This record gives sequence, structure tokens and C-alpha cells, in this order.
Amino acid sequence: MARITKTAAARARELGYRSGLEVRNAKRLDAGGFDYDYEPFKLSYVQPAKPRTYTPDFVLPNGIIIDTKGRWVTEDRQKFKMIVEQHPDLDIRMVFSNPNQRIGKNSPTTYAIYATRLGIPFAKEFIPQAWIDEPINQASLDAIARMT
Repeated sequence: MARITKTAAARARELGYRSGLEVRNAKRLDAGGFDYDYEPFKLSYVQPAKPRTYTPDFVLPNGIIIDTKGRWVTEDRQKFKMIVEQHPDLDIRMVFSNPNQRIGKNSPTTYAIYATRLGIPFAKEFIPQAWIDEPINQASLDAIARMT
């Protein structure tokens, strides 16, 4: 299967398509004199619920849950977004090897920015002593107890 080069993809976008494959098929339809509409509407659908589980890397006695990440890929970021939304009582924090790493090659958003948007405190490389010394977060401990 041939790979679309950036040049081919750019040419496709210039023609109003998303890929070279779409361009090739549109040209074939045009050459055959066939009528067609390209992306005439959006079709709504609901992705079925998929029960998932998450295993924290570390849980401190004070109720702070810590996950460590070298790479924080899209799937992981989406997972943490859902976890934070669905478990607001948990005190979840992140330790990144590099919080200034961008979430994508062309994105200005870093791991730090994304974590901040989710309301997740973060640190670089190591669990800060201040987190270890924090007082007990009873709401987080109670939520953890309900899960175990």
C-alpha cells in the first residue's frame, strides 16, 4: 500500500478533500460522469459505554493518588479526563518525566498545560516531599475505600 506523502496530502486539501485516496476516487467518479456529493452531511452516533479500569501507580497514606508518565499519549489523556470527571472526590496527581513535552509534534499544548486544564496537579520527575507531607484528604480516602 503506497503511503501518501505530505505533498499528496497537501494537494488533496487544496482540492477540498482530506486524502489522496478521496481525490483518486472523486476523479474516477468524475471521469465516469457519475453524480455524487462529497461529505454532504454529518451522521451522529453514540459510542457504547465501555467499562474500563485504572490502576494507580502509587497511593499515599494521605489519599493522594499518583500516576507517573514518561509519555502521555492521547488515549491516556482521554482516560484521565474521564477519571477526573467521574471521580471528583479522588485527589489524582501526575509526575511527568518532562511536563514541558508537547502532546503532539505540532501542538503548542504541553503535558503541564493539559494537566492544568483537567485540574490535575503535577510535578517533574519525582513525587514532591510536600505531597507526602500533606494532611489526610478524607474525601479521597473515603472514595478509595469504596473502590477496594
